[in-house]
Amino acid sequence: MTDASTAAPNTNARNARRPRQDLAEQLQQLKTGASDGAPASSDAQASAEQQPRQQQEQRPPRDRKPRPQGQGQQPRQQQGRKPQVQAQAQQQPQRAPRKVNPVLERLFELYPQLFGARFVPLKLGVYEELIARHPEDFKAEDLKIAMGQHARSTRYLESVAAGLARHDLDGNALDPVAPEHVHHAILELHRRRMHRNPGEDLRPQLVARIAKAIEASGLDREAYAVLVRSRDANNNAVVDEALAELAQQAAKREALLRAFEASGRSEQEFADMYGMKPGEVARTLERARAERQAPVAAVAEPAAPVAEPTAEPAAD
Repeated sequence: MTDASTAAPNTNARNARRPRQDLAEQLQQLKTGASDGAPASSDAQASAEQQPRQQQEQRPPRDRKPRPQGQGQQPRQQQGRKPQVQAQAQQQPQRAPRKVNPVLERLFELYPQLFGARFVPLKLGVYEELIARHPEDFKAEDLKIAMGQHARSTRYLESVAAGLARHDLDGNALDPVAPEHVHHAILELHRRRMHRNPGEDLRPQLVARIAKAIEASGLDREAYAVLVRSRDANNNAVVDEALAELAQQAAKREALLRAFEASGRSEQEFADMYGMKPGEVARTLERARAERQAPVAAVAEPAAPVAEPTAEPAAD
């Protein structure tokens, strides 16, 4: 009874637990499992499942080549896009190099000092002189087209805007370019820069350049404004800004001259007192004195034409 009672499993004690086997049954299962090739227990099955993992861990690691820094998935994407970019580049027509007008090439051969690496303003009427000098080299219509291209080139406009002197065919410097021609060249160059750099504020540069042109023209500010005034309101506003800038600079020079006269010091001592360079002080004071005398000369100039008509009847 004792063996039977202990051999029989107690199913009513705990339903959740597995019935406990005695030692004899466990040995019997081990023998039968070994003979059939089946796993002996859950521990043996777990060890069998762990064998592939252990084999993987025991395998030597693969030799991986180190990737260069900055390379990842992006180069693969770029390689995938590369044929598309090349296809698009092939579809876009390449711009052919601009052909040089053969008439301009001939002018360069004849006058390298005028049509060579450095452009200079040409004298008015140079077209007629070229026709007269080289009737066999140039046709009138072809030369007119070539001269128009040359005069509209950016390099030529830069030479005009710089206020250089006009030159004849022999390379002799003549009279300087007229102020209105300098002014229009500056405006055209500004328009081209605006086209190349959209959105960039180039107006301060334009105002400063026109202000320099006004000073280099030798005209007073009012006369220059009358000379270059046009129907373009924007261009007129730029001229007004340049004139206002010049007036402000002149006022500063006049104030400096008054301060110097009131100080009773020498130019060297005055420069040291204000922390300025002596040469700069000397130039500024000299210019301020000239500007102070300029209105007096402008008022005295109209007196000469008035006396001429009264003298003419007496001469008759």
